[in-house]
Amino acid sequence: MDAFELWLGRAAGVAGLLTLALALAAMFRSLRRAPGREEPGARRWLRLPFLAISSVLFLVIGTLLWRLIPIRLCVGCRLAADLLGAVVFIGGLGLYLWGLHSLGAMFGPSVSLGVRLYAQHRLITTGPFALVRHPMYLGVCAAGAGSLLLYRTWAALAFALFIFGLQVRARREEKVLEEEFAAEWRAYAARVPAWLPRWNRRSGS
Repeated sequence: MDAFELWLGRAAGVAGLLTLALALAAMFRSLRRAPGREEPGARRWLRLPFLAISSVLFLVIGTLLWRLIPIRLCVGCRLAADLLGAVVFIGGLGLYLWGLHSLGAMFGPSVSLGVRLYAQHRLITTGPFALVRHPMYLGVCAAGAGSLLLYRTWAALAFALFIFGLQVRARREEKVLEEEFAAEWRAYAARVPAWLPRWNRRSGS
């Protein structure tokens, strides 16, 4: 079982690093685009030096905190946590990548202190954005919960706690999107929930 746990953790880790690399590449690519509507904080914080330093700090802190949390689980409980964690973690990464692909050139970084749209920005309502308004943040939340179950390290715990700040960022993004797209955004927000899909929604309703 130890060999299986090691393989599972490494496989999920590789998937996580690849997803992070794709997200960082898309983020830095977006900085070449002409900005459109943006909050004052975006001009200060959504710049290459800050984003590069933040990315490096994220990796350094994650490495330093990669220590096992001293908890003991029975063999069956540990296996269940590993399997469930891997499924939730990989599922979260998949949802994030689906959202990244659906956004395409509309993808860009935002922080809790500022949000930026682009010149000729379009409101994306297809792909996972047809199910929830924040599928990528939902994917990050799932990946955070899955990593905590799978790895049980202080870094995973810190990441799982950090994701609560995404709610603040999501509200700021929605405010800017409503200012930009007005009635189109309000119709979309009324039709599509923010975080959890309406699975019982009837087609055409």
